[in-house]
Amino acid sequence: MNKTRRLTKKEMWIFAIGQLGWSILSGIISAWLVSFYLPTKAVAEDGTVLNYFSGTVVNGVGETFYTLITPGLVIGGFLTVLGLISALCRVWDAVSDPLIANLSDNSKNPKGRRLPFMKLAAIPVSVALLLVFMAPSLFTGGKEPTGLNIAWVSVMLVIYYTFMTIYCTPYNALISEFGKTQEDRMNISTYISLTFFAGTLIAYLPFVFAGIIRNAFGVGYYWSYVICFIPLVIIAAVCMLLPTFLLKETDFVESKPAGTNAFKSLTATFKNKNFLRFTASDVMYFIGLGLFQTGLPFFVKLTLGLPEGWAMYLMGAMSVLSAVFYPFVSKFVAKWGKKKLVIAGFLGLAVSFTFTALSYFVTNGKEGPMSYVFAFAIVIVAALPMALLGIIPQSIVADVAEEDAIVTGEKREGMFFAARTFAMKLGQSLSMLVFTSLAIIGSNVSYEELISSNDIAATWQGVTIVAFVAIAFCLLGALFLFFYNEKKVMKIINDAHAQQAATQEKVEETK
Repeated sequence: MNKTRRLTKKEMWIFAIGQLGWSILSGIISAWLVSFYLPTKAVAEDGTVLNYFSGTVVNGVGETFYTLITPGLVIGGFLTVLGLISALCRVWDAVSDPLIANLSDNSKNPKGRRLPFMKLAAIPVSVALLLVFMAPSLFTGGKEPTGLNIAWVSVMLVIYYTFMTIYCTPYNALISEFGKTQEDRMNISTYISLTFFAGTLIAYLPFVFAGIIRNAFGVGYYWSYVICFIPLVIIAAVCMLLPTFLLKETDFVESKPAGTNAFKSLTATFKNKNFLRFTASDVMYFIGLGLFQTGLPFFVKLTLGLPEGWAMYLMGAMSVLSAVFYPFVSKFVAKWGKKKLVIAGFLGLAVSFTFTALSYFVTNGKEGPMSYVFAFAIVIVAALPMALLGIIPQSIVADVAEEDAIVTGEKREGMFFAARTFAMKLGQSLSMLVFTSLAIIGSNVSYEELISSNDIAATWQGVTIVAFVAIAFCLLGALFLFFYNEKKVMKIINDAHAQQAATQEKVEETK
């Protein structure tokens, strides 16, 4: 007899704290990897070159900004080194994600199939994240791109993504296992969505505090950000560990090994056509979201003409306003279903990106009243779509995983959520690849310089094109999800629950 119980609201919040931790790390990668290694520049009226994200002199007395990784389109004339690194990390993920998922699904650990993996990964992933931003040149004082920097960032990113998989895949699988009812799943999805946006917002704090550190302590551009990252990484590690110490997995889940090998489990997972349709849509979402998160500092500075601190202010306003809609999402789902709302979310996000894409043509990249009008329009329009897309997709994956378990008799939640973890990281990497390749379009340099120069910067033309590309990905996401058969999935689940209830009722009658 099943003696497991449902999570209380308090326990759901404890579980959601884990998401706060890893979303801080994920947010740092999304917001800072490109800004840190490919920072933009500006030219003052006197011809002095300034760094956009610090306002400090680049060429001259007090130099604090230099290039750590070659920024030119050195790979085939259209791909940056940083873009290639991110792409190669995805190749590794294609191998590691299903392996970790299978290990978790088949774990015989008496403490559970998921939490022990999470406890193992929390500290290594946090340390690896910090090391990503500590290239050797920061210690040696070198001010030219080096192969050692490239190798360092490549290795640290692989380690970071590997341990992120070890944490996130089991974590996400617990959404389905902890969510024993549709109400529980929506509540858990809501809580972790709130902590996801909170973590992303926290990741933007260096936009404000790095400048304060530079002014107060006189440290250089790069070290001012590393110093900001250190407390954020510590907070993330603590948050990721809390659920592993405060929750006992076996109280809520019957941890039975799936009993399948990785290849068979992966093959069976991708035979689910509804899951394939959802995953295609989900990848589009994460690419669009990644383009926006990576590009936000550039949109703020280059197309809106606002100070860099506004990147955090806008993200904060968007998160707070989005949270206002959270209590209503479950009611919306009950009335319209998950599929229609996610499609609506994609379309709403596309409208918000349209404001972003058109902003330069109104503001001319200079601060003024219309800069603030467009900034707040972007925030207001994006708030509800971000709430819908932040909550509902997690619940859809849980639905598909349960439906598949009912049909096949195999519980492979880990493999299903491994695919979503991979979609998230694939979206992050592709967005970086796309952003770094497109953002420099319009640079006033020759083709040869574009390929080899160490002094390439993002332009308003490039980031505007990025915004239009983000619109296209959102529309593709809506199109792919249109073919997801929500009615079939929910009918199988509801019929199985009704049968279980009838069986339980008979058992009670015989006592």
